[in-house]
Amino acid sequence: MEGKTLARLGAIAFVAIAITATAIELTRKGDAPSVRAFGRVESTSSDPLRGELFRCARLGEAGQHDAVCLRAWADNRERFLAPGSRPAERLPTAPVSSSAVDTAPAKIAPNPPVAVDPQPSEAR
Repeated sequence: MEGKTLARLGAIAFVAIAITATAIELTRKGDAPSVRAFGRVESTSSDPLRGELFRCARLGEAGQHDAVCLRAWADNRERFLAPGSRPAERLPTAPVSSSAVDTAPAKIAPNPPVAVDPQPSEAR
C-alpha cells in the first residue's frame, strides 16, 4: 500500500467513527444534561441602579437606544467618576516615618548621546 492510500483509509475510518459516535449520542435517552446558569445573582433590593444596569445589559443592542438605560449609564459614570466619589476607607494612608523621607532632591545625571554608525545597507 502506498502512503497516500493509507492516509485516505485512515481519514475514512476517522470520519466513520465520528459519525457513529454522533449518532449514538443523539439517540441516547438518558438523563437530560444539567444546565447550569453562569451569571451574576441580581440583588436589586439594595441598589435599584444596579438592577437597571443588569436589565440594560440583557437588552443588548437595544439598550443603546433606550432612554432609561442611557440615564442609568450616566448615573453609573457619575457615581464612579465624580470627584470625591470614592470612599475614604478604600484609600488608607500609610504612616510615614521621618527616616524614610529624603528632603534633598535627587540629582539625575543626563545620559550622553550615543553615536550609532549606519549599517552598510543604510549608507547612501
